[in-house]
Amino acid sequence: MAQTTDDGKLPFRITKTGIVVTVRLTPGASADKISGVEAGADGVLFLKARVRAVPEKGKANTALIALMAKWLGVPKSGIEVLSGTTSRLKQLAIAGNPSDIADALKRALTPAGKGEG
Repeated sequence: MAQTTDDGKLPFRITKTGIVVTVRLTPGASADKISGVEAGADGVLFLKARVRAVPEKGKANTALIALMAKWLGVPKSGIEVLSGTTSRLKQLAIAGNPSDIADALKRALTPAGKGEG
């Protein structure tokens, strides 16, 4: 089930061309899914994502982009890894109407959306 932080904050910021989402990726999982929002020890919020792909030659990043595109209903070509290509914590740029993408993210994280991809 998807979780949000107690104060309802989400791990994204709006830009002129879309949004930038902070994601913590766990590769080599049993299933591809988004499992909610969590705060790290430093207080930084992130979306928890798991993919079956292994972290070799960008396979996990490619799987994450596909998962996010399906989950938010946006084209894969509109998602780019801005930072963290070789680390678990990543910044994803999602191009499009910022309000529409933010609304899709919020809907996907509601209990009815269950946060799973």
